[in-house]
Amino acid sequence: MASPINVKSEIGKLKTVILKRPGKEIENITPETMPRLLFDDIPYLPVAQKEHDEFAEVLRDTGTEVLYLDDLVAEALVDKNVRQEFLQRIINESGYENSEISGSLNDYLNSFDVPTMLEHIMQGVRKDEVEIKSLDLKEVSTDQSYPFLMDPMPNLYFTRDPAASIGEGLSINHMTFKARQRESLFMEYIIAHNSRFKDKGVNVWRNRNHETRIEGGDELVLNNHVLAIGVSQRTSAEAIQDIANNLFNASSGYDTVIAIKIPHNHAMMHLDTVFTMINYDQFTVHPAILTEDGQVDSWILHPSENGVSIEHHRDLKEVLKKALDLDDLDLIPTGNGDPIVAPREQWNDGSNTLAIAPGEVVTYNRNYVSNEVLRKHGIKVHEVLSSELSRGRGGPRCMSMPIYREDLTK
Repeated sequence: MASPINVKSEIGKLKTVILKRPGKEIENITPETMPRLLFDDIPYLPVAQKEHDEFAEVLRDTGTEVLYLDDLVAEALVDKNVRQEFLQRIINESGYENSEISGSLNDYLNSFDVPTMLEHIMQGVRKDEVEIKSLDLKEVSTDQSYPFLMDPMPNLYFTRDPAASIGEGLSINHMTFKARQRESLFMEYIIAHNSRFKDKGVNVWRNRNHETRIEGGDELVLNNHVLAIGVSQRTSAEAIQDIANNLFNASSGYDTVIAIKIPHNHAMMHLDTVFTMINYDQFTVHPAILTEDGQVDSWILHPSENGVSIEHHRDLKEVLKKALDLDDLDLIPTGNGDPIVAPREQWNDGSNTLAIAPGEVVTYNRNYVSNEVLRKHGIKVHEVLSSELSRGRGGPRCMSMPIYREDLTK
């Protein structure tokens, strides 16, 4: 049976992708809750939605089927028993397991049809929306001024991170920060209960039931047997070794994982914010992750009789050339490597390119220096508006979860 997931490269023609249009969860960010919700600013929702709609239209115009996360989850929750199980789990993971307030939230959310219920879960449930007992109020929060019973999920429009397609399967991820950990529950239910995926032979290479952390922005599928995974603020070395071991033992086709260490900070939270593959032999790279002579710590993982063998290397270009069987590589610097332009455009996701075919990418229009450099290197660039979407610190790759790409012919 052919799997509905097929992603064996970063650059194969993009056929199907999952997006999440920003919703009211964006408007439920306040200056006080920005750190808690992992935001630096508050996007203006009407413009963010307009920009996101343009992004989706560019993908459709270039031959990509666009699916929306909300719709896929709603279709997965048609069965009443499945819906109730999901609802109880999302309430538990919102902090109300074995709590009296759990019943109040359950009754409130069950009063809506499924799409509306999901909308309320995603945008957050305020205390003044739910009728609760005075006893329950003590359980809600030590901060009585905090307005939400269930936190908003404003990071949902970055569909890349909660789950990542690899070959004919995916990882469903245990994410680093509490603000995002509930997000991967949506994909768990999509894979298990949406008719597009249910009983279709989708491999889950690593599920979300772990303590060690991994996020999709760190997972790059370089070809049909090589992955690159960032050792980052959001992905641990232990999780990389675990997923590598799972892939090697599962006849996945993957025999090489390249772990690349990047700075552990908010500006460079994932590997794809500093490094992306855009053609057979071309990559974007933010100069700040490399030393002056192009060095960065990396480890190559292979299957071995004892589980996983690990080799340490420093020359990223040589590591990639060997793993991908290439004579040379074109590493294209963000902002043309300028000491002012490069960090500015990297902050606005100039390195976060989404390849939709070999040598063809979608980027934010605000990173005009990086975009011009890409064109000079022969890359076809589709620019999308980005004044508000970029405030969430994620670009076109962050905002998309490819689930089907054409296989490469060479």
